[in-house]
Amino acid sequence: MSKPLNAPRMRTIDEVSKLTGLSYTFIRKLCLNGKIVHVKTGRKYLVNLDKFYEYLNTGDKQENISC
Repeated sequence: MSKPLNAPRMRTIDEVSKLTGLSYTFIRKLCLNGKIVHVKTGRKYLVNLDKFYEYLNTGDKQENISC
């Protein structure tokens, strides 16, 4: 018996914007700054929806740097 494929839910920035109510520009800036998991396919960005929601819930994770 084979395991079911657990493929990520990928959505365009426009789709994520409509789902969340956040602006297209804000989500695009998160992609450009490497803050959220995404893939650029041609001219479009595909955002990993589950990782995006995780980012919204946790924000930037700051690592403690001890001197």
